[in-house]
Amino acid sequence: MSNSSSPRPLAVLVGVQLPGVSDTEHAADLAELGRLVHTLGYEVVATVSQRRERLAAGTVLGSGKLAELARLTGGRGTLASRANARKSKARERWETEAEEAEEQQAEAEAAGEEAEDDEFPVEELEAGASEEPLTERPTVVVVDHELSPSQLSNLERATGAQVYDRTGVIVDIFHRHARSREAKMQVEIARLNYLAPRLRESTGSRERQQGRGSGDSAVELDRRKIRDRLAELREGLAAIQQDQENRRYARKDQLRVALVGYTNAGKSSLMRALTGSEVLVADQLFATLDTTVRALQPETRPRVLVSDTVGFIQKLPHDLVASFRSTLDEALEASLLLYVVDGSDPTWESQLEVTRSVLREIGAQSVPSRLLFNKADRLTPEAREALLQRHPEALILSAHSPDDVAALRQSLIEFFEGSMVEAELVIPYARQGRIGEVYEHARVLSEAYDETGRRLKLRALPAAMARLTRAFET
Repeated sequence: MSNSSSPRPLAVLVGVQLPGVSDTEHAADLAELGRLVHTLGYEVVATVSQRRERLAAGTVLGSGKLAELARLTGGRGTLASRANARKSKARERWETEAEEAEEQQAEAEAAGEEAEDDEFPVEELEAGASEEPLTERPTVVVVDHELSPSQLSNLERATGAQVYDRTGVIVDIFHRHARSREAKMQVEIARLNYLAPRLRESTGSRERQQGRGSGDSAVELDRRKIRDRLAELREGLAAIQQDQENRRYARKDQLRVALVGYTNAGKSSLMRALTGSEVLVADQLFATLDTTVRALQPETRPRVLVSDTVGFIQKLPHDLVASFRSTLDEALEASLLLYVVDGSDPTWESQLEVTRSVLREIGAQSVPSRLLFNKADRLTPEAREALLQRHPEALILSAHSPDDVAALRQSLIEFFEGSMVEAELVIPYARQGRIGEVYEHARVLSEAYDETGRRLKLRALPAAMARLTRAFET
């Protein structure tokens, strides 16, 4: 645990290892959460971990571990009772019975959970490694689970720190990294859906009213604004997505390869190597949120388009999957999916399963696919051999190796060649102005001229060949 001051705000990670989760999986989850938190701009200085049969309903952790967490952040470690606090009539009207029941349950649980904590061993990863107090206390607590509004509020009261759950961290990262208008609108929809149910737990005056005689609390007004904003965003997004669908329809007869995979697997590096495009390449999670479509370079005939899609991650919030549905349609409508996997990551199997799970969710599991293990430059010969034994059909490469990229390019060409057909097409002299359509969608093997026009021998996909034949029928 570092005691040195940092320009980044300090954060503590919190994880609960539930039954069925191995030590390796639990450590990998926390390591990934640490990378997410670092991407968000915080420095992780401690990790508090606990084995439990289930999450504590009120505070996630048991009372012993909650007190330990509070010592790191300077909080009191307990939930202050509100039983004696007098409430105004307005508060009694606006505060629901469900909120009161949740708080009572959390307080009772915090008072009587020591027995359960003793039944399940506690494992510390970093917290408590040093008896010396921190010169600067962490101001942020990040929990590797999705929190209910009451759990989030209870943890903030007990620790005195700002609390994020995993979903909140991912949503904030998406919010910061969105660049295009479409991505910004998609992320804002997910963010508002995440924030809306948590408004009741925000600090500040709940009794504040806006507008004379309105009778509405600030929270109710905020929720109404969120509903109005969501309706506005969905309307605007629908118009953008219609334009996207029109562009995809215009490319429907073209060969399309979609790069899909876990975040930070190297998709953008591979995209840049295959197409020569200046897409953003950064060693951080969710560096790319916008789909980029570029032609394979050097260009082929017919042309092959390559698209780079948003990366996936474990426990990806459902609202984000739904919001990026149109972006993921690039994968659904591709001719070939390239599953890009970081072969050097010890958790590559679970990452590959996450990718397959999300693609199954959008119905893309039937699209033809190839498996690529990227970052081969980080693999030992033994590790490379182990990957090939598990997946002999896979390609192992490094996006930074020109020879590997050239081999991948050739394999893509061969894949499409295997499904092409040959045919002869006669283009009347009166229609020579449309010859560009032929070169865009087919490979011209030979050409000759006679009294009927230009006679071409072509190789193309069956659908493209049928369309060209219909277009130039005399």
